[in-house]
Amino acid sequence: MKYEIKIGDSLEVLRTMDDESVHCCVTSPPYWALRNYDHDGQLGQEATPEEYVDKLVEIMSEVKRVLRSDGTLWLNLSDSYFGSGSKKDSKDTQRLKTKDMVGIPWRVAFALQADGWWLRSDIIWHKTDAMPIPVNDRPQSCYEHIFLLSKSKKYYYDKDAILEPLKNPNRKDPSDKSGFGGNKNIGNKDKTLSGAYSGTVYDATKLKGRNKRDVWSVATSSYKGAHFAVYPPKLIEPCILAGCPDDGTVLDPFSGSGTTGVVALNNQKKYIGIELNPEFGKLSEDRIVREVPNTLVEHLDE
Repeated sequence: MKYEIKIGDSLEVLRTMDDESVHCCVTSPPYWALRNYDHDGQLGQEATPEEYVDKLVEIMSEVKRVLRSDGTLWLNLSDSYFGSGSKKDSKDTQRLKTKDMVGIPWRVAFALQADGWWLRSDIIWHKTDAMPIPVNDRPQSCYEHIFLLSKSKKYYYDKDAILEPLKNPNRKDPSDKSGFGGNKNIGNKDKTLSGAYSGTVYDATKLKGRNKRDVWSVATSSYKGAHFAVYPPKLIEPCILAGCPDDGTVLDPFSGSGTTGVVALNNQKKYIGIELNPEFGKLSEDRIVREVPNTLVEHLDE
């Protein structure tokens, strides 16, 4: 399967790409005011939350352009807390107080919605092994958001590719909670629903599985050689399987250590990554060579 790592500013590189040339975007941009990668032009070091949101919306507007009309965006974001070190003069930050939760993920989601995206789902990444942090006046956070957004009202989504196992696959009881929740009044008696509905009885034996839920419990992961946070392959594999058809192209405008690329290529998708830092770009290339069978990998420009 072919891939390409493009080095440069995400916005500028995206502007060189063809309209409707990718099927799906799966990405985790740098979070606001959390980590400094010490590279000119990096996202996440904006003076105010508004500037960060505006910049991200601008980048995602170009992502929307290069997505096919049935394309989707899977956007992983976490929140920040407002501190005196990040306090700047602006209408919005004047309302924020030190120790306030900023609400970055939803600020971004609503701004993207206002920019024309369909906001389809807020998936919660429950970190089963969240690192302890020294906080004494609030609960410790153990989750992040993955927003599913689409370019159009109708879009590609392969629900069968990410079905969850049924809890009671052999039951035909209408009260079976693993199928359709035991509600025998759903739908019309003359119709079938995924081959499982007949009259007032649900037959779980005819179901392939249950629809993927929107809370995903996945352990965090790290990648040797990377000094920055990476999301785990198991977290984004459902995004790629549901959002991109076989032989389709997955885009990550913040490629980092190349996790999206490895997962995409190992699932028979093409991959385009954009990375500001050439060192991280080289890291991605090296990782793909190691973790993707060589028989699958060709450069898109070859």
